[in-house]
Amino acid sequence: MQKEIRIGKKIVSFNGPTFIVAELSANHKQDIELAKDTIYAIKESGADAVKLQTYTPDTITIDCKNQFFQITGGTLWDGRTLYELYQEAYTPWEWHYELKELAEKLGLVFFSTPFDKTAVDFLEGLDVPAYKIASYEITDIPLIEYVASKGKPILISTGVATLCDIQEAVEACKRVGNDQMILLKCVSAYPTSLEDVNLKTIPNMIETFGCIVGLSDHTLGISVPIAAVALGAKVIEKHFILSKDLDTPDKAFSLTPDEFKEMVKAIREVEIALGKVSYELSDSMKEARKYARSLFVVKDVKAGEVFTEENVRSVRPAGGLHPRFLKEVIGKKAKVNIKKGTPLNWNMID
Repeated sequence: MQKEIRIGKKIVSFNGPTFIVAELSANHKQDIELAKDTIYAIKESGADAVKLQTYTPDTITIDCKNQFFQITGGTLWDGRTLYELYQEAYTPWEWHYELKELAEKLGLVFFSTPFDKTAVDFLEGLDVPAYKIASYEITDIPLIEYVASKGKPILISTGVATLCDIQEAVEACKRVGNDQMILLKCVSAYPTSLEDVNLKTIPNMIETFGCIVGLSDHTLGISVPIAAVALGAKVIEKHFILSKDLDTPDKAFSLTPDEFKEMVKAIREVEIALGKVSYELSDSMKEARKYARSLFVVKDVKAGEVFTEENVRSVRPAGGLHPRFLKEVIGKKAKVNIKKGTPLNWNMID
């Protein structure tokens, strides 16, 4: 597995900064000007990339109203058919070039999730730098092989995947000579409950598959992605909406510009705080250490007087003998007169 993957002008690696992706998804309400305004806001919010989804209702499902195609199970979209939902949610393909041009002008990486071969071919024509495989497509091995055959990085969501499904998807990429895989811990519940997240899976995925791992998150708020970064996630994907006043299918689990900006800020702070494995004292820690404990004379002591726990104690600050020597000092005699508040040293001890 590659330990460093280039996506556009960004490098995703185990030691580098988190690659933060804003998912536009259905939050454009079929209005290209709204989509453009959202991309401007994505840039201002500190994201590294904007991601679209490239499908039409007919490339992702069929127009059928029987029980197989009805959405049920307590979702946000119960009572609708899959076709009806995707009719509202899809991003017109004719927008892609214009949105890509805008995103790249702003310094954002632009890529997308294809849902069939025609979408892959279309995105290849746009020369996108990477692809995303959605959670529900992780079992579509022919699609994964086709995407992987393009030789570009692939971010694979695992929201409905078993361990075997993930392994099969990884092997499909390898089979066509592509090892530029990034696995995204994900839960395909919209929104996702905290109890279902299981972020501790992230370090296990890194160990199991030996590749970069991230998080595609559908929880409410920003706590989960921040925690994921602390556990080793190097990619964070969250849905982005210009305003919660917009009535869109993904509104409930999308972040507003202010929320997204706060998430980015917190992630960057966590990255700094994670630092490296180190037991060295920084300059500030060395300065603070002068207030650590040491042995002080806490009552006036005359020459020849015995040191006891009444006249010698371990107190703050430093300056005297290390507290480890307290037992050794007790019972010995003072060489000289010592005033209360004097740091004890060996020259004072007979």
